[in-house]
Amino acid sequence: MTNPTHLTIAPRRLDAPLPEPLPRYWHSGSAFKSHFFNAMSVLFPKGERFFIDSVRHFRKSADGTELAEQIRGFIGQEAHHSNEHIQYNERLKAQGYDIDSLENALGKRLRFVQKHFSAKRQLAATVGVEHLTAIMADALLKNPQWMAGADPALRRLWHWHALEETEHKAVAFDLYRLIGGGETRRRVLMAEITLFFIYDVTKNLLHMLKRDGLLWNWATWKEGWQFLWGRDGVLKPLIRPYLDYYRRGFHPWDHDNRELMYQYQAEFANAPGAMPATA
Repeated sequence: MTNPTHLTIAPRRLDAPLPEPLPRYWHSGSAFKSHFFNAMSVLFPKGERFFIDSVRHFRKSADGTELAEQIRGFIGQEAHHSNEHIQYNERLKAQGYDIDSLENALGKRLRFVQKHFSAKRQLAATVGVEHLTAIMADALLKNPQWMAGADPALRRLWHWHALEETEHKAVAFDLYRLIGGGETRRRVLMAEITLFFIYDVTKNLLHMLKRDGLLWNWATWKEGWQFLWGRDGVLKPLIRPYLDYYRRGFHPWDHDNRELMYQYQAEFANAPGAMPATA
């Protein structure tokens, strides 16, 4: 499958300001659940800047096509995400977590990649990460019970982010295909970035639990295991759509979740700057 016809991608300004101060355990009073999402937030400002740069490098290749306008929307959405997560991460710093150190380690690695690897390889890496975020976004929106008990403003932030990741999930992929990016490179890079993503999220999560004195707390890890891999675990639904990426000829909209996207577009229709996609 290819993109839905007349898919409009445009940034929305989040209409629910983050609480100040941020509740330490904003998700159901749970350290593990809160820090699982916090750990991902730490990655977004520098990660999304990398995605923007990798797409911007090739954007002229799409001049005169519908993809060119979608690239513009992609860049706008990712820039807004970065700004919101900068504020989010500042609140985490205020709680005593060493966010600067965690972000600097990621930034150093991304600068190495930009210096030593080709622009096409960087775009292939972006395509892989965009698939990871797209399947996580899809699962989050399909399972609203996963955010039950969360602070309303944080719940809205993660749903807003998930919606826009869904809308632009094929932009980097389509650009990569347009410039002649190969299937083998695409699949190999996915395996590499998956390992780094798991490493970074785990590292950030462990740092926060350690700062809270909960790193060796059995109850915390028991709850965490149930949250990730239990009967309604948040990682279990990701396995099959993740593996689909390795199929030859795969396209992100093979996971056709347009109806879910339209549902959440309606929910955010009153957000300032919203421009919902149409069928």
